[in-house]
Amino acid sequence: MSTALETVMLVCFGISWPISIVKSYRARTAKGTSVLFHCFVFVGYLAGIAAKLISGSVNYVMAFYILNATMVFINILLYFRNRKLDRAAA
Repeated sequence: MSTALETVMLVCFGISWPISIVKSYRARTAKGTSVLFHCFVFVGYLAGIAAKLISGSVNYVMAFYILNATMVFINILLYFRNRKLDRAAA
């Protein structure tokens, strides 16, 4: 039961990341974006992955941690791309 609930949590969090990626890509600006927030979330997902590995409870949920962490990392990369575009436009 706890694994199912953990999966629901990760899926619910994960639904927002593709939307955020598309929005950041299309916006072409870093204004209104917090890279610090994304870094904290990314570290949180890495901690979840580490907890799974350390506890030896590696299961299908790990795929959701990895997927979410990847999407947050893409958002971080887009932040730096958009910041560069902001500087070029200024």
